[in-house]
Amino acid sequence: MINKVVSGADEAIHDLKDGQTLMLGGFGLCGIPENCINALVKKGIRDLTCISNNAGVDDFGIGLLLKQRQVKKMISSYVGENAEFERQLLRAELEVELIPQGTLATRCLAAGYGMPAIFTPAGVGTEVAEGKETRTFNGKEYLMEYAFEADFALVKAWKGDTAGNLIYKSTARNFNPVMATAGKVTIAEVEILVEAGELDPDQIHTPGVYVHRIFQGENYEKRIEQRTVRSKNP
Repeated sequence: MINKVVSGADEAIHDLKDGQTLMLGGFGLCGIPENCINALVKKGIRDLTCISNNAGVDDFGIGLLLKQRQVKKMISSYVGENAEFERQLLRAELEVELIPQGTLATRCLAAGYGMPAIFTPAGVGTEVAEGKETRTFNGKEYLMEYAFEADFALVKAWKGDTAGNLIYKSTARNFNPVMATAGKVTIAEVEILVEAGELDPDQIHTPGVYVHRIFQGENYEKRIEQRTVRSKNP
C-alpha cells in the first residue's frame, strides 16, 4: 500500500465514524496521539470503543473524549488517574473491560501478526476468565484470548518519513509499535517529518508498510502525569 502524507489530524481522521473501534498508543500521558485525540473531540464522533493502556486524565488524552461522552466502551489495563472515568463507570454510563497489561499488549501483537488468538496464564481462575475457553498445556492451565479487531490505530512517534517509517523516542515507544501493526488503518502523527530515505534504516521501529497516513503534529504538551521531585534538603 502506498503511504499518504496528509496535512494534519483533521484530514487524517476524516473518515472515522460513530461506533468504530480505535487503538490509541501511549502509556499514561507518554507517547499518546495528542493531535488525533483533539481532532476526534472536535469532530464529535460518538459511541467509540477505545483500546488503550489507560484512559488519560480528566483534561487530557482520552479523558477529553470521556468528558464529551464520545466513548461507549474502554478496553484498558490501568484507569486509576481519571475521576470522570470513575464517575461514568460507577453510574453504568461506560462499558469497561479491564485486561492484564501483558495480555493487552499481546492481543495487539497477535492482531498485527494475523493470529486469531493467544493463550496466557494471566487471569486463570479469576473473574477475567469467566465465560472464556481454557486449555491445558504441559499440565498448566491457560486462558484463550482473541486478537483485537480495530478499525483504526492512532499512534504517535518522534520522527517519521514520507514513506511512513517511524522512530519512537525512549519510553514513548511503549504500546505504539504493536498497535501500529494491528489497525485496519494506521494513522501516525510525528513530531518531525522528513523525506523518505533520510532515516537510518537500522533505527526504524515501525516499517512504513504498516502506516496508511502520516502527518507532522503540532503544539505537543508532553504532560507529566505525576510529577515527582527530590527534596532540596534530603
